[in-house]
Amino acid sequence: MNINQADFPSLPHIRLPQVPVHEATSLTAGGNQALIALGDQLYNLRITRAGKLILTK
Repeated sequence: MNINQADFPSLPHIRLPQVPVHEATSLTAGGNQALIALGDQLYNLRITRAGKLILTK
């Protein structure tokens, strides 16, 4: 899913960047945790009970 200007018709003066959007629950396969690899490092993505995201090394 990409964010585009049509998603925000009330903000025509703001130019939105074209960046990928990922649903957090897709990354966690419906759970509350996923590992994300970047180079040779692993990061832990966690969805809290309050619905916040925490990314730790």
